[in-house]
Amino acid sequence: MNLVPAAPALLVGTAGVSLVTPVTATANVLVHNWNIVIPNNIDGLYLNVETHASGTTAGSALGWDLNPYGTSTTTMSWFGAAAPSGNVTGLGQGGTSVAVASLSVGYVVSSASTFGNTASSVAAGGWKLNSDNYFGFRFKAADNLTHYGYGLMTIGATMGVRTLQSIGYESIAATSVTIPNGSVPEPEETAAVFAAGAVGLAAYRRLRRRAN
Repeated sequence: MNLVPAAPALLVGTAGVSLVTPVTATANVLVHNWNIVIPNNIDGLYLNVETHASGTTAGSALGWDLNPYGTSTTTMSWFGAAAPSGNVTGLGQGGTSVAVASLSVGYVVSSASTFGNTASSVAAGGWKLNSDNYFGFRFKAADNLTHYGYGLMTIGATMGVRTLQSIGYESIAATSVTIPNGSVPEPEETAAVFAAGAVGLAAYRRLRRRAN
């Protein structure tokens, strides 16, 4: 009797959830989960978007691109690296004055956006307390070209309580990036999972042909 091998199992995470799931991100958007508290002090946090280096002084994060900081409980300040680095400014979600904006899902960060580093607050830029807020930015990458990105930051009961959750950026220079609806896995990780699944499926098909 010819035995047909069982179909390959899907890769499953520790919670029993399948890792082979549809992905909504474009293949060129690279996302890194930071989950790091931004200190409420004059230094804040220096961030290198590409290398994921961070530190509380400029020297501790070589080639830093972003620096949210500030000692206030009502505003959050931003310091930008050399041009073209900067954050998307605007009224944001219900803001009444222009500042680094808390952006809505679906906003496109591109060359058409206005960039600056004006301090943010509930009124300035429309930041929401006790909520997740997206911000957009541009920076000069290691290829010496301008890239666009976005960040997800959780603001607590005041503007002085903030946690950077993730940063995503377009790996192709001068290409726009869209604020996503929810978290998106890193394309490299997703590609690896799909590759592993494809290899297993191919092996299964070969064994089935031999069994027949």
